[in-house]
Amino acid sequence: QVQLAESGGGSVQAGGSLRLTCTGFRNTSNTSIRNCFGWFRQAPGKEREAVAAISGGGKTQYYADSVKGRFTISRDNTGNPAYLQMNSLQPEDTAMYYCAAQTQTYCYPWAIRGRYNYWGQGTQVTVSS
Repeated sequence: QVQLAESGGGSVQAGGSLRLTCTGFRNTSNTSIRNCFGWFRQAPGKEREAVAAISGGGKTQYYADSVKGRFTISRDNTGNPAYLQMNSLQPEDTAMYYCAAQTQTYCYPWAIRGRYNYWGQGTQVTVSS
């Protein structure tokens, strides 16, 4: 059974940084490197929205306009499928952040929630002004 898990959330002041880590995914080849991963967030009373995604192999990254230039999605060969470096955090970034995985390599369309097959339980990010 695939179980994704997020870590790295917390409380910071505006302008601060956090790094989220997604763990726990292995495909049939016992690796996550070929799968598309995405980060979504959901604030109280709002719809879950796509934040960023990275294709299998890490060649292509996608970002929501609201986080471009501040957030960076990445992956490496340590076994963790995805990271989200969040800089210049603002109060409007406050939300529960979720890691999600697709069974395919390419993320197109990257921002559609229904394209992701596996989800973590989320990690809370709170930014105070």
